[in-house]
Amino acid sequence: MIHAAEESGAGILFPIWQEMLVGAIAFGLLCFVLMKFVFPRMEKTFEARVDAIEGGIERAERAQEEANQTLEEYRRKLATAQEEAAAIRDEARATAEAGKEEILVSAREEATRIIAAGHAQAEASRQQLIRELRSEVGNLAVDLAGKIIGQRLAGDADTTATVDRFLAEIADETAETSGAR
Repeated sequence: MIHAAEESGAGILFPIWQEMLVGAIAFGLLCFVLMKFVFPRMEKTFEARVDAIEGGIERAERAQEEANQTLEEYRRKLATAQEEAAAIRDEARATAEAGKEEILVSAREEATRIIAAGHAQAEASRQQLIRELRSEVGNLAVDLAGKIIGQRLAGDADTTATVDRFLAEIADETAETSGAR
């Protein structure tokens, strides 16, 4: 190149037009090949990467939303379960308290019935004992009086009536003495 400029004698560098033409054609051919084949493939690869990255971000956001929804659902279920457990505990306590009261009432009724039966039995025993003592005391008194007098006193009916009247008089005197105090 420099060589050609020296031959013309101008002293200024002039490029050789054939080299310029070959360089321009080669540059155009290179640009054509790059624009036709290389740049579209690079653009497709770039778009695929962008889609993959954006898709990954979108999937991650959707997964995060689903996880948040699931967490919120579990929290709601947990709160519901806790409320149900509290209700069951309260119901069990109320049932236990009602059962306790029922048992206490039943026990009190049974105790009252047993005490009343005991009083009735004691009163029956007392009345039987009084009858037995009257009979025994009456017989002893009649026997004693008969020994003192030296003969057998009147029949059993008269003896029983006499003993009953005597014991009634003693009971009246005891009641009057107790009332006077």
